[in-house]
Amino acid sequence: MKATHDILVETRRARPALTRSKERKNAALLAIADRLVSEQEAILAANRADVEASREKYGAVMIDRLTLTPLRIKGMADGVREVAALPDPEGRVIRRVERPNGLVIEKTSVPLGVIAIIYESRPNVTSDAAALALKSGNAVVLRGGRESFRSNEAIVRAIRLGLTDAGLPGDLVGFIEDTDHRSAEELMTAVGLVDLLIPRGGAGLIRRCKDNAKVPCIETGTGICHIFVDASADPEKALAIIENAKTSRPSVCNAEEVLLVHKDIAETFLPRLRERLVDARKEAGVPPVELRLDPAAARIIPGTPAGPDDFDTEFLDYVLAVAVVDSCDDAIAHIAAHSTGHSDAILTEDAENAARFTESVDSAAVYVNASTRFTDGGEFGLGCEMGISTQKLHARGPMGLEELNTYKYIVRGTGQIR
Repeated sequence: MKATHDILVETRRARPALTRSKERKNAALLAIADRLVSEQEAILAANRADVEASREKYGAVMIDRLTLTPLRIKGMADGVREVAALPDPEGRVIRRVERPNGLVIEKTSVPLGVIAIIYESRPNVTSDAAALALKSGNAVVLRGGRESFRSNEAIVRAIRLGLTDAGLPGDLVGFIEDTDHRSAEELMTAVGLVDLLIPRGGAGLIRRCKDNAKVPCIETGTGICHIFVDASADPEKALAIIENAKTSRPSVCNAEEVLLVHKDIAETFLPRLRERLVDARKEAGVPPVELRLDPAAARIIPGTPAGPDDFDTEFLDYVLAVAVVDSCDDAIAHIAAHSTGHSDAILTEDAENAARFTESVDSAAVYVNASTRFTDGGEFGLGCEMGISTQKLHARGPMGLEELNTYKYIVRGTGQIR
């Protein structure tokens, strides 16, 4: 097993090869997409081994998060091709100023250098992260979880084959073979070798990186996402949005975890909600949603009494915390107290309340009459995403190509002195 430090050194040495041309980067991405498809059987075999080894440790939701299929691999390859087709951010002139003394100052987009990513469970992150890093001119070091090690290794092998097919070094994509906590800590402290660290996973991983990283670190992912159903909401529209936000893929960070319902419609809306999320889903043979109810909601419908931590928990499962609130302002206050700043939504036909909500809720993505499940790099037109930042500097929300570049000032003169 190769040492983490050696992998970082090799990746950093390889990075200058990316500066040769935009055309070569795009050719490499297209070759990587082709290799993901041509190496599909090897990737699926590795993934089956990961899934079988994990069945006794994880529930159905997390197993789905881990599982690859031919359709999902096609989606990975399509995502890489979409990234190749996007405008290249490297070298873009963000701002140009010509000073009275004749100096021309250009604020120019440049790659960060080497990006390290620590992530859990989802093997598709491997190809997404590599594609975005390479297109934006960065080398990348990937450190996945133990549960997806074989899958990640097979995907990285395909990526490296694609790089060499295009005449670029495979070391542009480094892969950490050690899945112990020690390797994660090495990435957190690799000053001079790592220019940006991005953790993608549960709250524990993100907290460890935030508390221990000595390299620049993005806080990502944890999503206690709220939906507020205002008194004026269209009930049919609201029920469809809530079901999508909670059940379409509950294991991801943009899934709804908390529902707030205005008191004026709670008596009629909550019984319909229970019928839709619990009774109808049982009859259809799909997992029902466990409703964890505050006292006001529990007086209207049966469910599980909400515990003291339920409105501060990212369930990542078929569980939804439900509360009744007195007004739009109370909903905003509840979100301010419990949100992680990821994605929050209002369902309303009242333009004034929609404006108040979007202005007051301080989250990376704020929705009006739409599911929180759209907080995603692909859905936002970024091709795919490196992660979803819940902080405000230097990136916020889904991180695409632009967020993987920094800038420098290029100043051209004709002999000026100060």
